[in-house]
Amino acid sequence: MQDFLLPMRIIGVDPGTIRTGYGIIETDGKSVHPVGFGLIRLNNLEVIPERLEVIYEKLAAAIDQFKPECMAIETAFYGKNVQSALKIGLARGAAMLVGRHRGLVISEYAPREIKKAVTGNGAASKEQVSGMVISLLSLRHDSIRFDETDALAAAICHAFRNQSFTSKNKSWKTFIEQNPERIVR
Repeated sequence: MQDFLLPMRIIGVDPGTIRTGYGIIETDGKSVHPVGFGLIRLNNLEVIPERLEVIYEKLAAAIDQFKPECMAIETAFYGKNVQSALKIGLARGAAMLVGRHRGLVISEYAPREIKKAVTGNGAASKEQVSGMVISLLSLRHDSIRFDETDALAAAICHAFRNQSFTSKNKSWKTFIEQNPERIVR
């Protein structure tokens, strides 16, 4: 676990070669607040090297603008399509490289770990993750897309794993008991 001075800014990245989402949050160790988020659309570019260059440039601009101290990114996972996994790996590499070049501490989290940190369920759907991120950060449903909420979820996961959230709240039940106002009915 990293030791950071609070407040801390975290950029989360949901890598992809068609769309890459990013989201920046700030935490004081007790709560998380949105700072910014965006979507890098790449489907108009034909070749992978051009897409990777755009990922690098757009994430560099976001990092320069919002000045996070660290990056949280999804680990690669293997599904049924090996080509997709390889392409996501390339997008992850471009994102991690820009983070490294900007001096960020980079942490990787499995998709199930991110989902569990945000929703309490490692098998949560994109809709469930999105709903919880929107609720936690008090965002508008119509202003954000899945790739952005997935990126914000990675950042929230990092905050929860590395701050006092986990030391005070050993379980979801304890967290809910201590934070009844966070329950959405």
